[in-house]
Amino acid sequence: MLDAQRNKYAVGAFNVENMEMVLAVLSAAEETNSPVIMQTTPSTVKYAGADMYFANIRAAARRTRIPVACHLDHGSSLALAVQALHAGYTSIMIDGSKLPFEENISLTKTVTEICHAVNIPVEAELGRVGGKEDSLENSGDNPYTDPDEAKIFVEKTGCDSLAVAVGTAHGVYKGTPRINFDVLAKIREVVSIPLVLHGTSGVPDDQVIRCVSMGMCKVNYATDLRISYTYGVKKYMKENPGVFDPKKYGTYGMEEVKRYVKERMQVIGSCGRV
Repeated sequence: MLDAQRNKYAVGAFNVENMEMVLAVLSAAEETNSPVIMQTTPSTVKYAGADMYFANIRAAARRTRIPVACHLDHGSSLALAVQALHAGYTSIMIDGSKLPFEENISLTKTVTEICHAVNIPVEAELGRVGGKEDSLENSGDNPYTDPDEAKIFVEKTGCDSLAVAVGTAHGVYKGTPRINFDVLAKIREVVSIPLVLHGTSGVPDDQVIRCVSMGMCKVNYATDLRISYTYGVKKYMKENPGVFDPKKYGTYGMEEVKRYVKERMQVIGSCGRV
C-alpha cells in the first residue's frame, strides 16, 4: 500500500466467500500482474473459521509470484482480531467506527500494539460508511469523517491505514453514490498514512479513479463479487437444470468473478504493478 501511495494507484481488496472466489481473484491478479488483498468479514469467519479461510488464501498465495495479503475486514472485536492474527492473517482491520471517538481510539490502539508486536499492519475506521456490511449496520447519521478527528486518531492509535467515510455505502446502492471530494482532500492534507475506500461496489468508475488520484491506496469490493458469483451459478443452472456437479456451475461463478475483478483492477490502476 505504501508503494501504491507513492505511485498513485490502489490495491484491490476483494471479499472472498469460498475456494472458487479465491481462485478467481488470484487468476485475475495473475493475468493483470496486480498485487491483491483477499479479505473476510466476521460472518464469513463465523461460517467456517479464520483458519479455514486463511488456509485457502495461503494455498493460493503459495502457487503464485503475485503478492497476496490475507486481511480481516471489519474486525468487530479485540477477540476476533487476535483470532485472525493467530490463524495467520497478514493484515488486520479493527472497526470501532460505531463507538464514541475516545473508545474507538482506545480499542484501535490496543489492537495496533498487539499486531505491531508481530509486524502485522492494522487498518482502522473513523466515520460511518453507510449501509450494511456483514452483520454491522450503520445509519449514516454522521456520514463523513471529520478531518481534524482523523489527524488526532491516527496520531494516537498508530494505525497503518485508515478507512474514511466520504459518501460511499456498503451493500447495493438505491441511487448513484456521490463522493464528497472536498472532505477527502481535507483528510488527505492532515493524514499521511494510506487511506481506504469502503463500499465501492456500484460506485461509478470516474469517482473511484479520482479517489485513487487523491490518495486512496486500498479499495474494497464485496457486494459485487457475491452478485457476480451468484449470477454465474444461476445462469449455468438455468441452462443446465439437470447438472449436480458443483465443479461445473462453480466454474461459471468463478468466470464471472474473475471478469469483474479484472475490470476493477484496471480502474484502480493496479495492473502491471508486479
